[in-house]
Amino acid sequence: MEECISVFDMLKIGVGPSSSHTLGPWRAAERFLLELGLDKRQAITRIRVDLYGSLSLTGKGHATDLAIMLGLSGQDPETIPIQNIDSIIKSIKTTNEILLGNQKRIPFHCLEDLVFNKNFLPFHANGLRFTAFFEDKTQYVSTFYSIGGGFVVKEERSNAKKKLDIKCAFPFPIQNAEELLNYTISQNKSISEIVYENEKSMRSETEIHHELLRIWHTMLECMYIGCHSEGVLPGGLNVHRRAFDMHQNLIGLANYNSPQTWLEEIRKTEVKFRQILKWVSCFALAVNEVNAALGRVVTAPTNGSAGVIPAVLMYYLVIEKHEAGDNEIKKFLMVAGEIGSIFKKGSTISAAMGGCQAEIGVSSAMAAAALTEVMGGTPAQVQIAAEIAMEHHLGLTCDPIGGLVQIPCIERNTMGAIKAINAAELALETNAKNAKVPLDKVIDTMWQTAKDMNSKYKETSQGGLAIAVNMADC
Repeated sequence: MEECISVFDMLKIGVGPSSSHTLGPWRAAERFLLELGLDKRQAITRIRVDLYGSLSLTGKGHATDLAIMLGLSGQDPETIPIQNIDSIIKSIKTTNEILLGNQKRIPFHCLEDLVFNKNFLPFHANGLRFTAFFEDKTQYVSTFYSIGGGFVVKEERSNAKKKLDIKCAFPFPIQNAEELLNYTISQNKSISEIVYENEKSMRSETEIHHELLRIWHTMLECMYIGCHSEGVLPGGLNVHRRAFDMHQNLIGLANYNSPQTWLEEIRKTEVKFRQILKWVSCFALAVNEVNAALGRVVTAPTNGSAGVIPAVLMYYLVIEKHEAGDNEIKKFLMVAGEIGSIFKKGSTISAAMGGCQAEIGVSSAMAAAALTEVMGGTPAQVQIAAEIAMEHHLGLTCDPIGGLVQIPCIERNTMGAIKAINAAELALETNAKNAKVPLDKVIDTMWQTAKDMNSKYKETSQGGLAIAVNMADC
């Protein structure tokens, strides 16, 4: 059976700052509790969690420890009230106890029961191991790998071309870009129409409609919150939130009281080239500042790259096509999700495996492809846009200062969004017969580049800006 990845696997709602280092470990903790079952949980006297590789090296800055505690506490990243996170963590650290699965209180000492091991496990750079100790002195051990984008597997082949836990039978199974393009030709359908048929094999049309719009409304609310939040981001780098000031300068004295009325007011603003650049950058900054502050975002395909797709979709809605609505939003998200899944199958969306090309590069390709379709591009032009966007992100390293998803990550989202728009415009002016580089070739190249990249540039904070700039300098 083919590997099938849904749009809703690629676009997940969760809590920042990292899909691989926060959302993934959070989900791993939830899965560990499910593995144990209720009866075994009642007999637990202690839990120890060992973090390995990139999860250990940058876990503190990525809130990996907090995510694991929240997951073990039975909290859900999609629904937990963001304002409750601090109080839950403070209670665990103060009492040295955790309410396991929100059911049983056991001792939990953060410094002893959360262990940061710098060595790497063999299957993936993001490994974590849970050990449960029981009243009868026995133990239960389970190892997980957070492979990017909030995906968690029990075992990962070392070449990262993995098989996911979820299997299905899509009517149009797609493993690469060539197969997708062939389906659009043989079925005389757009890419979004092919994706929609696949999604209907798993969900009702009502569910698809509801979930796609829930993703969009989460993105919109995230941009809205980011544009209306002042101050300094947590973590110690003292990064000033810039979206607020940029937004104020752009929108002036506009009158609105909700994300939707805000969107309508933006449509009335000046649309000169500089203003467009600023608006797109503002949207992307807003999302990733919310992400850095442990806010709720949509992985697209990761948390560190969560600002690119919402910024480009917002650009389309408020600058390019004012009359666009739910149908265009759904098409955009379906195309973005499908292109992201092809990158995941053929390469990686984990910065710990491939550097930032796997995050910002992939998100830019997803956004470029989606924008091209809603702008009237052919399926071939959609793939050309994705190829152009990734081609100009190849080799991008991941070197977060202090292990925080802030510098250079937040600004990189603005660059990825602008590149996506540029790539879409180039693709729309390109005759597919003249294209020289197929999308599958650039995906293969990205994976080869990832394998050749030095590990210190793969989300370890051991190279690049991460060592050139010290926390003390900030």
